[in-house]
Amino acid sequence: MKKIQILGPGCPKCKKLAANAEAAVEDLGIECEIEKITDINQIMKFGVMITPALVVDGDVKAVGKVPSPEQIKQILA
Repeated sequence: MKKIQILGPGCPKCKKLAANAEAAVEDLGIECEIEKITDINQIMKFGVMITPALVVDGDVKAVGKVPSPEQIKQILA
């Protein structure tokens, strides 16, 4: 099962990224755990300085932008 982490303080862009990730997972029909990380210290452990960020299975895939559900599906495929 894939693990998706949304890194960010909970701003509107972070919420949009989480919604896009949920839509992508639903469209693909895959089992996935989506976790929202808002603690700045945990975010910095990923080497991320700009939020929002998308992490899939421990790998940072997008930083400082909100990929569309289609782009997230390509990342997950």
